[in-house]
Amino acid sequence: MKIAIGCDEAAYGLKVEIMKHLEGKGIEFFDFGSKKGDVVLYPDVAYTVADAVAKGDYERGILFCGTGIGMAITANKVPGIRAAVCHDPYSTERSRKSNNCQIMTMGERVIGVELAKYLVDIWLESDFSGGGSTAKVDRITEIEKRFTAK
Repeated sequence: MKIAIGCDEAAYGLKVEIMKHLEGKGIEFFDFGSKKGDVVLYPDVAYTVADAVAKGDYERGILFCGTGIGMAITANKVPGIRAAVCHDPYSTERSRKSNNCQIMTMGERVIGVELAKYLVDIWLESDFSGGGSTAKVDRITEIEKRFTAK
């Protein structure tokens, strides 16, 4: 699995810790920034990562900012992307199993490093379970197409 990663300056420290965690697991990733000391607009980083995932260059993405909220909002603007804020185990698992999210977002000001590592593991090990959720995810895609077809 190839993962795209990005952050703003508010979450640089958490991103670095998660990159070490992924390296330790032998998971391939690419860091789209920001770099230490860079002040960036998080929508620019979120768009870059989400676009790379939408194009199929990466299977999944992980985005970090102060709360995770702004990254999720921005990533969800990219057609074909489903992103969710993941701050607890159940929602993290369901973001994959029920909603087939390709991008998880987290906030360094909201959760600690050890919880973040645990959530990343849950998210990476979870797959879309289909079943009753398939029609719901398909409807999300249909609604999205109403706006992107214009």
